[in-house]
Amino acid sequence: MKKFILPFIALLLSAGFLQAQKLSLKVGSENVSMKIGQSMQLEAVVVDAAGKKVADRDFIFYSRNQRALSVVDSTGMATAIRHGEYGVVVISPGEPMLRANITVNIAPAPIAKVAFGPIPDKIYAGVNVPLTLIVTDEAGFERPEVAVSLKSSDESKVAVAPFYKIIPREKGKVTLTASVAGVQGKLDVNVLENPIAKIDLKADMTEGRSGDVFTLTAVAMDKSGNVVKDAPINYSFTGESYDVSAAPSGLMTKEGKFVADQPGLYVLNATCGPAAASVTVSANNRNISRKIDLVGQGSVNNKHTSDFWIWEGVDGKDYAVTGTWGADGTAYFWDVTNPASMMLIDSVKVDARTVNDVKISEDGKICVISREGASNRKNGLVIIDVTNPRDAKVISEFSENLTGGVHNVFIYKKHVYALSAGRKYYSINIEDPTKPRIVGEFELDTPGHSIHDVWVHDGIAYSSNWDDGVQLVDVGNGIAGGSPSNPVQFASYAYPSGSNHAAFPYKDEKTGKFYVILGDEEFPYGLDPDGRKPGRAAGFLHIIDFTDLKNPKEVAWFQVPFAGSHNFWIEGDVLYAAFYNAGVRVVDLSGELLGDLNRQGREIAWIVPEDPDGYIANAPFTWGAQPHKGHIFYSDWNSGLWSAKLRPVVPENTKIQTK
Repeated sequence: MKKFILPFIALLLSAGFLQAQKLSLKVGSENVSMKIGQSMQLEAVVVDAAGKKVADRDFIFYSRNQRALSVVDSTGMATAIRHGEYGVVVISPGEPMLRANITVNIAPAPIAKVAFGPIPDKIYAGVNVPLTLIVTDEAGFERPEVAVSLKSSDESKVAVAPFYKIIPREKGKVTLTASVAGVQGKLDVNVLENPIAKIDLKADMTEGRSGDVFTLTAVAMDKSGNVVKDAPINYSFTGESYDVSAAPSGLMTKEGKFVADQPGLYVLNATCGPAAASVTVSANNRNISRKIDLVGQGSVNNKHTSDFWIWEGVDGKDYAVTGTWGADGTAYFWDVTNPASMMLIDSVKVDARTVNDVKISEDGKICVISREGASNRKNGLVIIDVTNPRDAKVISEFSENLTGGVHNVFIYKKHVYALSAGRKYYSINIEDPTKPRIVGEFELDTPGHSIHDVWVHDGIAYSSNWDDGVQLVDVGNGIAGGSPSNPVQFASYAYPSGSNHAAFPYKDEKTGKFYVILGDEEFPYGLDPDGRKPGRAAGFLHIIDFTDLKNPKEVAWFQVPFAGSHNFWIEGDVLYAAFYNAGVRVVDLSGELLGDLNRQGREIAWIVPEDPDGYIANAPFTWGAQPHKGHIFYSDWNSGLWSAKLRPVVPENTKIQTK
């Protein structure tokens, strides 16, 4: 046979056939330099092995940081918005799919202003004061990385200490000068004589657990016993761990709230100049760990599984729908009434590569799935009748203004909130699911804004907008007069990493605290969606206290080492979070939240879905988790749908009988 095959290959080579099939994607430049405000056409071309341009190939340009660099996919026109180094991925879809990378360096604008942040109304001698210095460039961006030179007009009265702190030494007036790159800012400081002679300190409790918040009340008094209002009290702590192999650790806030990470005995201190007081408290072991058991699996090992939803059907049985990622546009329907024996009962296939998101209406009759990668680029969403999930039927498709791809959707009170091209979301009326219609939209006006997800609860839409953080929008709650046709934003919070990927609200009924949990999504180690390499993510959960809507602040966080968060759910005071390669983590949210929840022992249980027959064998990559009727359901990118169950809490001093 060889004597026939080899001449045939030689013939193909001589004709240039095989050479022409070896295609590659070339970019105009792998390293591009730009200035803020500048626009530039990014160039790409597909060539064969001989370097000859191949015609009729499409290109997709994608910025890894949309806030900093806006790229028009259809043309590759880049506009520099913020300084820094950013990556652009260029993809040429088709057979074969080709990729290339461009690094864009955006030079910072010159410094325009240096200013002092707020300082206390009264500055007393002997009480150190930290300063906040705000450096702004000509493009309007804050530049915290720029070092500032700080000087005092009279070091004998106010000395300057490292890290922008000042030491008031004696009564008098001085001028502080902050300088950077020839730009100056000035602040006049009036130091008062310190009247404080005594501090009365109390704690709201003397004994608690790791993770419990101890609240201090400090009252400063002068020599005559009069209360000195607004005294600048500084708080600190020392401790001794009950476990000799664990170092005592915790967190003390400027307001006098303390939480212990490790069980131990802690001394809480309050000082104001020479005046000082302390109280001793005990933090015992939280002791909330529970066993978790694997119950069942609905295996999908021939393609990636995306999001899922569990619901009770109109017939009283329990069902699930799962999406697929980077495949053939299939959504699967499952009977999960018996979580130990989940059964695939139907599927719907649509024109898409990815069905990223799936949602079910409150009455259990309507399913909406998102579409990305449609062959005709008309992505949008698909509305499905799931009154009988064993015979799921497509009711209608909707792609108006959604042709850029719908990454996520949410159903709330006969409206679908659907993302459009990663920039905004539309509210779509589906009172008549055969005739969906757009009635409203929400989009930010910040430079390079983007959006990943929207979740609606109690008439409030929580959208995760990457660098712009979470946006709270009234779509029917009434708090800001909003409605589906008139979304009104009334609060927001962003954090420095700019990785806000998901959000979930949580109201603690006992403390009255209102939190919004924000999740990161980061892939610093890369991701191989088309290959067979296990993935590893990064990022964690940020707990934001929104009790004061005008002054939200990050108060706590939950992090799993060497893993990254994805989607999550809260039921009661328990958090169920998917952490990609670290599986599902079950976390106690009871009481006031402060500090590092994982170090405090608030993790109740965890389970990792390892499947030797998975799309990638034994490579857990958990997408989301949802509690339902006493079970925990979760989807995994490489292995499908799973179920687990927490074992009951065993009361202390209870003996477990064994046969």
